[in-house]
Amino acid sequence: MSGTSLFDPLQLGPLTLAHRVVMAPLTRMRATRPGNIPNELNARYYGQRATAGGLIIAEASQVLPSGQGSPATPGIHSAAQVEGWKGVVRAVHDKRGKIFLQLWHVGRISHRSHQPGGELPVSSSAVAPPGKVLNADFQPVPFEAPRALGTDEIPGIIDGYVQAAKNAREAGFDGVEIHGANGYLLEQFLQARTNQRTDAYGGSIPNRARLMLEVTEAVAKAWHPERVGIRLSPYGVANDSGEAEPMPLYTHVVNALDTMGLAYLHLLEPRASGAGGRDVDHQGVPSAAELFRPMWRGVLITAGNFRAESAAEAVARGTADAIAFGRYFISNPDLPERIRQGAEFAPYNRATFYGGGPEGYVDYPTMDEA
Repeated sequence: MSGTSLFDPLQLGPLTLAHRVVMAPLTRMRATRPGNIPNELNARYYGQRATAGGLIIAEASQVLPSGQGSPATPGIHSAAQVEGWKGVVRAVHDKRGKIFLQLWHVGRISHRSHQPGGELPVSSSAVAPPGKVLNADFQPVPFEAPRALGTDEIPGIIDGYVQAAKNAREAGFDGVEIHGANGYLLEQFLQARTNQRTDAYGGSIPNRARLMLEVTEAVAKAWHPERVGIRLSPYGVANDSGEAEPMPLYTHVVNALDTMGLAYLHLLEPRASGAGGRDVDHQGVPSAAELFRPMWRGVLITAGNFRAESAAEAVARGTADAIAFGRYFISNPDLPERIRQGAEFAPYNRATFYGGGPEGYVDYPTMDEA
């Protein structure tokens, strides 16, 4: 046991966190359309959840217009979006909180109604995901087979991430998190079930990992490694992801990332796989944090169905340095204080997670208000 508490400070690159209860990135589909621009309601939502010295990882935001996969998700590729994010960052910084932005390209987890010119979504290979996706009118429609990116197009994807990081810095964010989890574009290149390429980005583990590592390296160089985190889901099953044998692939990836001096590695625990769509608690599955902790010398954040007690245990054991909470941060704007006081968590309403207005977004009371 390291004996570390959730309320001990934590050094995250140049930032000192006052506690280790992190707000996980959560898609809420409440950006202003057209333009997918963060707005005053978003600023109020994040401001409510900010604490002095606490870390918020803001929701996944598309780095390019082609990176969008759901209606009303914010972007970080236009001047108007940068301006919109400035209001969000200000609301968090006014409460002396810290905020990173998650950089996102969904790849095939999209629909042509979200794509520039109504084109097909892009991916590592032309493999359609099963199931349905919300189109631009919030209607569920079947996925289509994406278009495989040409090798000559990949530098443009990397440039999109780099420019997005520069835009996030201009908006005032304290750093960025690269979304390498949950079956989105970087994981589509990483995993064999979606990557059927025969060029330098397909086949072997080093080839499949190439895009993720090139993106991370380029983003770290454009800002600073200590301003960059990355999120992985080695045992995830979201959006038809999943590697038959995750350990060889993710051992290669984590070892390579470990040399870059990043701010943190953020792992999704497999017991929460698919939690965005329904409540799950998979049992008898490995712990991602326990498996990869020995390979990672930096700060390790983990997320997935934690409660106050299990979060405190993971940090005390040294399995992780901080714990990210998602759904309970939606319904408990003062979640760190509730954990500190041993108070009950308010339940969340799944029906108001995606889209809509203030209801289920900025109207959850704090303990004092309740």
